[in-house]
Amino acid sequence: MKIKIGFGFDVHQLKEGLDFWLGGIIVPHTKGGLGHSDADVLIHTICDALLGAANMGDIGKHFPDTADKYKGIDSKILLKEVVNLISEKGFSIGNIDSTICLQTPKIGPYIPEMQKVLASCMDIDVEDISIKATTTEKLSFVGREEGVSAYATVLIQKN
Repeated sequence: MKIKIGFGFDVHQLKEGLDFWLGGIIVPHTKGGLGHSDADVLIHTICDALLGAANMGDIGKHFPDTADKYKGIDSKILLKEVVNLISEKGFSIGNIDSTICLQTPKIGPYIPEMQKVLASCMDIDVEDISIKATTTEKLSFVGREEGVSAYATVLIQKN
């Protein structure tokens, strides 16, 4: 069996009055991610990690922010398409390990729901999706609550 790993990173600016999409759900917050799509930093990171593992470029290559059809799109749609793309290349997902960097709000209570939504999108088991959260101890743009970042590592296997 051939296995490959991929790494993803994404960041989005936070702005007052926008919905805060994270892991496919809306997390209650006064700020939300600014982006061409719904700015779901966790899903974008996972997409990049999956595409990278399959040597298929990045999310911008497949869903450019210059294309009107992706304006405001639900990132779960993009994730499902990425899973289809890697599947067409003969790969399935082994597991995902991710970390969200966010000063506030505390997202621990929302992680189980994120895992369920993401598992459904990717047709994998909830146990194969790890989501962790950390602050930056009030340092950097994350600590100043100007933005959110996320990292993901994935394992894919050739079917």
